[in-house]
Amino acid sequence: MRSHLLNDTTAESYRRSVTEGVERVARKLATTQGPFSGVTPAELAPVVDAVDLDRPLGDASAALDELEDVYLRDAVYFHHPRYLGHLNCPVVIPAVLGEAVLSAVNSSLDTWDQSAGGTLIERKLIDWTTGRIGLGPCADGVFTSGGTQSNLQALLLAREEAKAPAGLSGPADLAKLRIFSSECSHFSVQKSATLLGLGADAVISIPVDRDKRMQSVVLAAELEACRAEGLVPMAIVATAGTTDFGSIDPLPEVAALAAEYGAWMHVDAAYGCGLLASRTRRELLDGIELADSVTVDFHKSFFQPVSSSALLVRDGATLRHATYHADYLNPRRTVAELIPNQVDKSLQTTRRFDALKLWMTLRVMGADGVGELFDEVCDLARAGFELLAADPRYDVVVQPQLSTLVYRYIPETVTSPAEIDRANLYARKALFASGEAVVAGTKVDGRQYLKFTLLNPETTVADIAAVLDLIAGHAEQYLGENLVHA
Repeated sequence: MRSHLLNDTTAESYRRSVTEGVERVARKLATTQGPFSGVTPAELAPVVDAVDLDRPLGDASAALDELEDVYLRDAVYFHHPRYLGHLNCPVVIPAVLGEAVLSAVNSSLDTWDQSAGGTLIERKLIDWTTGRIGLGPCADGVFTSGGTQSNLQALLLAREEAKAPAGLSGPADLAKLRIFSSECSHFSVQKSATLLGLGADAVISIPVDRDKRMQSVVLAAELEACRAEGLVPMAIVATAGTTDFGSIDPLPEVAALAAEYGAWMHVDAAYGCGLLASRTRRELLDGIELADSVTVDFHKSFFQPVSSSALLVRDGATLRHATYHADYLNPRRTVAELIPNQVDKSLQTTRRFDALKLWMTLRVMGADGVGELFDEVCDLARAGFELLAADPRYDVVVQPQLSTLVYRYIPETVTSPAEIDRANLYARKALFASGEAVVAGTKVDGRQYLKFTLLNPETTVADIAAVLDLIAGHAEQYLGENLVHA
C-alpha cells in the first residue's frame, strides 16, 4: 500500500496517474455537447449505490473508467456556453494549474510551520485585495471557504465590536442587537444571525426600489426606530451584487447611515467583486472603501475554481475576535515572536492553500485580464436585456448592473398568474431534463421567474436567443397539454 503514497519514490506513478486523469477530463471538455446529460436522480443513484467501496479496484485507470459512469458522464459542465444557471463560472487554466500544485503539496494554511511561503502568498493577496477596495493601511483579512463563511465571520466581528460600547453581556442583552439588510440580501445573513445566538428575527429586512437596491430612506427610518426603542444597530449589510438580480446597494448612503448610527458596515461583494478588476465599471463599487468588512468570492467573478473566497476588514485588529490560542499549534508566545499564523484570523483551523489559484491567475493573466472577462459577461447581460425587452413572449424584471437577468415567459392567451407560474417552472425543469441548457429560477413578488446568470464569456447573444426559444417551446407544450386535458 505504500506504493500509493505521494513521495520521492512514487513521483513517476503520480505523474502518470494525474496525466491520465487530466487527459480524460480534457477529452470530456472537448467533446461535451451540452451542459448536462439530463440524467435523473432515480437513474444515477443505483449506479453509484452499486459501487462496493470495500472492494477496491487497485488500479487508477480502472477507477477512472468507473468514474466516467458515476460522475464525469453526468456532471454539470459550467464551461459550456449554455450553462446559464447559478453563480458558477468557467475557470481559467492558471487557476486549475494552481489547484493541481496546492493539492499535491497539501499545505495547511493555519500555521507558519505548515505553510511558510503559502502564508506569505495569502497575506500578499489579502493586501492586494484590500488595496483594490481602498480599505486603508490597517486593513487585513483571511481566505475563507465562501461567501457564507465570510458573512458569518463579518457579523461575528460586528457583534463583538457592538457589545462593549453598548454595555452588553448576557443573552438578554444580545437580544437587543439588530442587523439591517435588504430584502434581496443573501440568506446567509439570517443564517449567521441564528448561528451567532441573535436569532433570525434580529435581521430587519429593508425593502428595495424598482432597481432592486436597498432604499436608504427606509433604512434611515428603521435605524431611528431601532434607537428609539432602546435597541442597538449592530450592523448594516449592503450587497454589491445580489444573487437574484446582481443589484448593488447605494454604498455611500449606507456608509453615511452606518457612521451616524454607530453600526458596523459590511459589504457582501461575493458576486460584484469582479468589478475590482474592471477598467470600465469600477465606479459601481464607489463607497465600498468605507466599509468595515467586505466579502469577496473569487470563485464567482474572478473565474476561480471552488473554493476561493476572502473576508477583508478595515481594521485588522478586529480579527482578534476569532483568535484562540492552543499550545500545540499557535501558543501565545508566537505573537510576540511575530510568527505569522493565519489561524489567528480564521474560523477554520486546517485550511487549504486556495490563495495559490488566484496568485497563479494574477501572475499569468493579470488583473486586467480577469476584469476584461467580467466586463464581457456584463456587456452580454446588457445585450440579453435588450433582447428580452424586445421579445413579447417575455417580461424582464430589471436592467442588469452586473450579469444577471430575471425574466418570465408570458403566454399570449393565458391570463392566470398561477398557470403562468406553473408553465415557467415546467419549462425550467424540462430544459434541464433535456440537457440542452441550464437556467436558474427564483420568485419575484411571489411569482415564478427564470434567471440567466451569465458568467461565461463564450456565451453569445445567439445562445441566449436559442435558449429563450427552447423555454418558450417547453412552456407552450405544457400549456397546450393542459388545455387538451381541460
